[in-house]
Amino acid sequence: MLATLKRFFSVEKLVGQEHRLGPLPGDREAYDRVINIALPAVAEMVLVSLISSADTIMVGNLGKNALAAVSLPTQPRMIMLAIFFALNVGITAIVARRKGEDRRTDANATLRNALLLVGVLSIVIMGVVVAFAEPLMRLAGGNTNTADDAIVLKDAVSYFTIMAYGLPVTALSMCINAAMRGVGNTKLTLRVNVISNLVNIFFNYLLINGKLGFPMLEVTGAAIASVIGLATGFALSLGAVLFDKTSYLHLSHRDSWRIQPEAMRGILRVGGNAMVEQLGLRFGFFLYGRIIYSLGVSMYAAHNICMQLIGLTFNFADGLAVSGTSLVGQGLGAKRGDLAMLYGKICQRIALVFSLLIASLVAIFRYPLASIFLNANTPDAAYVIQIAAETLLIVALIQPAQMSAVVLAGCLRGAGDNLFVASRMMICVSILRPLLAALAVYVFKMNLPMTWLLSLSEIFVRLYFFYTRFESGKWKEKRV
Repeated sequence: MLATLKRFFSVEKLVGQEHRLGPLPGDREAYDRVINIALPAVAEMVLVSLISSADTIMVGNLGKNALAAVSLPTQPRMIMLAIFFALNVGITAIVARRKGEDRRTDANATLRNALLLVGVLSIVIMGVVVAFAEPLMRLAGGNTNTADDAIVLKDAVSYFTIMAYGLPVTALSMCINAAMRGVGNTKLTLRVNVISNLVNIFFNYLLINGKLGFPMLEVTGAAIASVIGLATGFALSLGAVLFDKTSYLHLSHRDSWRIQPEAMRGILRVGGNAMVEQLGLRFGFFLYGRIIYSLGVSMYAAHNICMQLIGLTFNFADGLAVSGTSLVGQGLGAKRGDLAMLYGKICQRIALVFSLLIASLVAIFRYPLASIFLNANTPDAAYVIQIAAETLLIVALIQPAQMSAVVLAGCLRGAGDNLFVASRMMICVSILRPLLAALAVYVFKMNLPMTWLLSLSEIFVRLYFFYTRFESGKWKEKRV
């Protein structure tokens, strides 16, 4: 058994002789390199997710209506951010490739051009979504059919509008962090995101329930606290590239801030493919959330408890995917496709171990996990917690497939193979997931756990696409 496990994780077994372009690192060196990048990224994303969960718990203490109100804007807000998520994929991949090519000047030019592009786009999008906040909330499923629905809609519009005003600082901070991940500096993004989210929690405490002389603003207070936290994160990110002289990426007023066509084309080419993925993905999630909302406020509250926890498990995989994106990009930039494949496979192996551990913990502790998100003394709390706990069994079941698919997608993005990832994500998330959810809810009249089981089965299809693509090695031919 031990010998089999050793072979499964061995560097010598991960890259065949026919694929080698030079000597491979030893087992310890290879795994250490992955972990040195992945660990801060995993820590960042998991801690941020935990803090975000604490945010949700604080709002959940107000009851199911407040929990639904801060959840309803989630997918419209993700659509608002989709363009920036896509551009960040291009920024990370290109900066990683430039570092592998030892082209520091070009890496910094990429960052400057990205900041100019992101700054302009964020202001334009902010204006549009603020003007259409209420129609967007209604489109997401908000209505005034019952007294509870009317309360949810009113608070959701307020929350979404305030969050939209914070879009420019959010987008610019994300841009800097994406570039830093490309050069492997995940420690900075860990520090920035943890501090900004702790600031968010502190102001939540002050503004949601009115502490230390601050007004009691409830859901509106949660939104204001989030924007304050986001602004803090932007200040920290900007300070790192302005004042840290040792940083690989550095900005100065003496640099050329004119648009450089080559750098801009690279961002738009790689990011444009990712944009197809992001917009399709967010459209799919938008439809999915709207379908689930039709089950009622209680079911929707339970759904969002589970979304918080699946988001936490997703962040373990996403942290490993950051390592895969960075090391695959750097390996290809250095003309070592064999190292790119090696580090991608190491990320997969680590993800498998994580997924089995997380699946066990979620299954065992599903009731305590579900119960921490909602005040047990509020109406229908026991019913919401029961449904959420049952649905968490589905979360546990899909862990190995979910984490493996996320890591493989990150590796393919690092190679610039974004069009393949985008097209398969659109098939799975934009078409299959909402279609299966609609069948479960409207045709088969399933409850929330069975709806999740049917709709999230698309993850196994996604895993098949990404695994066969990575094994084919076609991504090594991509140029960015």
